[in-house]
Order: sequence, then C-alpha cells, then structure tokens
Amino acid sequence: MTGYLHAEYAKSLEEFGYPYLLSKSQGWILDREIAGSAYRDAINCYPLFSCKNWSEIGEDLESLKENELVTLSVVTDPFGNYDIKHLHKYFNYKVIPFKEHFVVDTSRPLDSFVANHHRRYAHKALQNIQVEKCQEPMKFIHDWIKLYDVLVQRHNIQGISAFSEQSFIRQLQVPGILMFRAVHQEITVGITLWYIHSDVGYYHLGAYSDVGYQLRASFALFWSAIEYFSSYQLPWLSLGAGAGIQSDETDGLTRFKQGWATGTKTAYFCGHIFDEQKYKELVDIKDIPGTDYFPAYRKGEFG
Repeated sequence: MTGYLHAEYAKSLEEFGYPYLLSKSQGWILDREIAGSAYRDAINCYPLFSCKNWSEIGEDLESLKENELVTLSVVTDPFGNYDIKHLHKYFNYKVIPFKEHFVVDTSRPLDSFVANHHRRYAHKALQNIQVEKCQEPMKFIHDWIKLYDVLVQRHNIQGISAFSEQSFIRQLQVPGILMFRAVHQEITVGITLWYIHSDVGYYHLGAYSDVGYQLRASFALFWSAIEYFSSYQLPWLSLGAGAGIQSDETDGLTRFKQGWATGTKTAYFCGHIFDEQKYKELVDIKDIPGTDYFPAYRKGEFG
C-alpha cells in the first residue's frame, strides 16, 4: 500500500474529516460533520477514491449503514479495476462520467506524443533550469510550502486543496511519494509531487515561484518527470483533469495537461444515500431547490 492507498495519506487530510478505512475494499474515505445538523456524511480523500479490491465496494457500503452516515460521494480513480455496470450496482443514487483524466503511456517516446509547443518550451526552460529528483522530499518542505502559498494566492484556493503545513509534512512522508525540484541559480523555482501505487504514477500537485512561472519551470519539470518514469518502466501516468467541476477544453490547465498526454481515461462521480429520510430532511431544512448537485444539501459549500 503506497500513495493514495496508504493510511498516512488519509491521515494527512484528517482536518477535513475522520479518516475511515473500508475494510473489504481497502480504500479510505473522510467521515465529516454536516454543518447545522447532528448528521454526518463522507467523501473520498482528495483527489480520488482509490482502493485495492473494487469488487468489495458493495459489502463496504452495506456495512457503512451502521455508521449512520447520510451519504457518500466519491470520484473514482480512472485506473481503478472496476466495471461501470458494477458501479451502478453498488451506488444507489448516481453514477455519471465526471471528468476525462489525461494519461501517459510511458512506453512511447516523448517526441512521438508531446505537443510541439510543450516540447519547445521544455527544451528552452531546461537551458536555464536544472531538474532533480529529490531523494529526501522532507528536506525541501519549506521550499514547497513557500511555493504552494504562491499558488494559493494566485488562484484563491480554498477548502481541502488549500492544505495546511501539517498536512504537507505528512504527505511528504507517505510511502510512494516522489518529488521533482526545478532549480535556477541555486534557488528552488518549482516543485512537482507524484505518488506511485500499483503500476501508475499519479501527478499530485505542482507549484512555482514568480521566477518559475517566468522561466516556464512547469514544462521542464513535466518533461523530466515523464522521462524519469519512462526509464523507471512505470507503465502509466495519470496527470489528472482540468480545473473546476465542469471540464473546459479552453482552460489553461486542461491545455497544459493535454499537451503531455497520450490519451484519456474517465473518472466517475458516484453518490450513495444511506438514509433517505435524513437526506430529505437536510434538503428541506436548507431549502434547496431542484438540483443535480449531490449531495443537494451541500450545494453552495466549498468541498
């Protein structure tokens, strides 16, 4: 168990909910309070629900009834070993395609699939930047937090993806973490974090200084990381999806990730209601009009 499957990763998010292990499937969720009520619900750990035994999800959902949760919401790992028909069988309220996640088949040479634009920027950035794989990520925790603060300010990030310093301290110690650092004139100007579990490397987070943005450190870092994973003989990389709840091919993050990808895989949003009466009560109390948002009583909240 490494990366998103590891207990320490789930515990790194405990300020957003109580980490709870689904004993059959071996996946983690966050049990959280519902504001303004005595009830609780659960979500997957950021950013995806990953588990070891997808065929056991049904039994886990049955056992969760005893926990008095109202709902469970998860976004599935696009590399999960599940069948869409089984997801519909397990989750009683909603199973819909959520986002297309960009993926990389590392058996292909970089020059055969990386967009010309990305390739030019990467080669140019590497003339001014040195990229190293950090053997001890914790040595650069302060650099990382400083860079991530820049990202938070630039994009007004709130909620679970804002992360605290304590959360990052734990994340950088999770088995399966890989850190790549971009250096210009002996100063860290960018860092990307990846997690490995099974035969997939998952892009987790990236952050850059103002100088890093100017030098296009992201292009140098992604080129070097994909090159490393290809030599490492890790078959697949998952780069995640674009920004926001709805996919938008025009947003910058989508275009950036698409330029590195060999294809896409679908992540599904799955919703399950454990207690219909409590669910209706919460929706009525919050006076929520008809909506596709799930759970409806959390519409308008962040996270």
